[in-house]
Amino acid sequence: MKAKNLADLYELSPVPWSRAQAALENPDAPNGGTWFLATTRPEGKPHVAGVGALWDSGSVYVVSGPGTQKSRNLSRNPNCSISVSMKGMDLVIDGTAERVTDEATLERMAKRYGDTGWPARVEDGAFTYDYSAPSAGPPPWWLYRITPTAIVGVLSEEPGGATRWTPEE
Repeated sequence: MKAKNLADLYELSPVPWSRAQAALENPDAPNGGTWFLATTRPEGKPHVAGVGALWDSGSVYVVSGPGTQKSRNLSRNPNCSISVSMKGMDLVIDGTAERVTDEATLERMAKRYGDTGWPARVEDGAFTYDYSAPSAGPPPWWLYRITPTAIVGVLSEEPGGATRWTPEE
């Protein structure tokens, strides 16, 4: 990841990507937080919804029913942002969402969601189970991969700092 220090004005050091990555890769740590997905409605207005998100292999994964506002928005405009406030650090991830339909990824992510307490099953290119969050809509639930284009991290504790990371091409 290429880093740009956003806190030069305050003479703070850039936040190392390793710190953000460690937080993202350890969802069971006490620094885990609530995720919010921001999409754009057809008329250009924003739509924000809490989602169950997982960081995996450099991308964020979210689940949503095809009839929900967030899924309808992503089908029209895949550009989105997802944010999470964790102990000591807030992150905003800008990226592009795409629906995941390959069986191997669906099975891998169903296991990951199962490890968090939601034992989803894979059926017909989507997730299903007896229940999900009310905001996900009724089954089936589509899995989306959000590929980051930029990530901004702001430390909320000492020593402070703010950094934007972008994937190196």
